Amino acid sequence: MVNDKLKEFLDRTGVKYQVARHSEVYTAQEIAAVLHVPGKELAKVVMVKAGEVFSMAVLPASWRIDMDKLSGILGAGEMRLATEEEFRGLFPDCEVGAMPPFGNLYGLDVSVDKTLSEDEEIFFQAGNHIESIKMNCKDYLKLVKPRIAEFGVRLH
Repeated sequence: MVNDKLKEFLDRTGVKYQVARHSEVYTAQEIAAVLHVPGKELAKVVMVKAGEVFSMAVLPASWRIDMDKLSGILGAGEMRLATEEEFRGLFPDCEVGAMPPFGNLYGLDVSVDKTLSEDEEIFFQAGNHIESIKMNCKDYLKLVKPRIAEFGVRLH
């Protein structure tokens, strides 16, 4: 089932979204493949940590984070990728690694790569490994109010 917290939030705001059930997949690229969507339109969530502070970075599935750029944007000193073990407790209602890009629902700062923000529609995990959500990117940005910046690097 779609994460209850996310579903209630989306339903309360009245935005349109679609839920797609699919086979169990774990990587952003696998999700893009099973949904038959370009990796550029699939929002991948990457958790980063500066000191004791967690932050959510959201970028296209086919991209990676330039940690120096993101650290500068966040005004953080040393920054690194957070481990699943470290951030597991932040998302008690999600399967590990399947959290939706709604850090605002979990009290987290959210940064979205500018490239993803230019898509008309985005797809993202719904809190589990067998469902994804499709929605208008402008609606997503309006609901989350993330920091939009350039910190991604294309993989291919």
